[in-house]
Amino acid sequence: MLSGDMSHADPAATPVTYFAPAKVNLGLSVRDLRADGYHELHSLMVPLNVGDDLDIAPAATLTLRVQGADLPGDERNLVFRAARAYLDAAGVDGGAAITLHKRLPLASGLGGGSSDAATTLMALARLYPAGVDLPALALKLGADVPFFLLGRAAVASGVGEILAPLPVPPVSLVLVNPGVEVSARDAYAWLDAEEAFTPALDVEAILAALTNGRPAPYLNALQGPVAARHAPIREALAALEAAGLHSPLMSGSGSTCLALARDDAHAHDAAHALARQYPQWWVQATRTL
Repeated sequence: MLSGDMSHADPAATPVTYFAPAKVNLGLSVRDLRADGYHELHSLMVPLNVGDDLDIAPAATLTLRVQGADLPGDERNLVFRAARAYLDAAGVDGGAAITLHKRLPLASGLGGGSSDAATTLMALARLYPAGVDLPALALKLGADVPFFLLGRAAVASGVGEILAPLPVPPVSLVLVNPGVEVSARDAYAWLDAEEAFTPALDVEAILAALTNGRPAPYLNALQGPVAARHAPIREALAALEAAGLHSPLMSGSGSTCLALARDDAHAHDAAHALARQYPQWWVQATRTL
């Protein structure tokens, strides 16, 4: 259904549930500060089998409820802005009733908000098909949103909008969030202050290490500046290694940290032990999609 009168939309329409996957950066190089104020990035981004859920149904107006987190349900929320942007671009007179089930920690470097926004765009494109340029809408919403439209592992460059899909071997890993919220704006400002820019990732070497279960030769340019200011992140990285996992790394701008496991059973055992030792942390065994 395209644009049209939604005044007769069924208020009890059954919502469809959509999964919005988290991501991790298996390496994040910040190569330079550009003249336009953005940063030149080089990152290997992979989606995971953990994330948020969105229930979406057609409705006469646009509404958003959030469960699982204290987040607004209006234009301050990226999901609401994504929905509004699609409905306007598609010329839809009606709206959608959206419920966001927030399962990922906030401001955690897992791309939750960006994934929720991308999933909203794709869901509404299915609900109200129209000739809308979704990647262009996605980029206006945020640099990570186009990646989640792609829905598969990719090397991201530019400000994150240039995506080169590539196959990544299945990887089991453990995520730990020590409960610290880190603003991406702050993380990049701290990096700029130190001029701690980094060379491009050796993606080939990273993929070879992932394939063979060896320590991964990746880096996160933001990890040093962020961890220096947040002791819980340093503690999380050390705890992952102490749990028998390898290649600990902060994801994105933090504060979630990851480490690699031999297989799913190893990841689940390590996550269980970490959750017992640090009950105040968010701990999750997961794998790449």
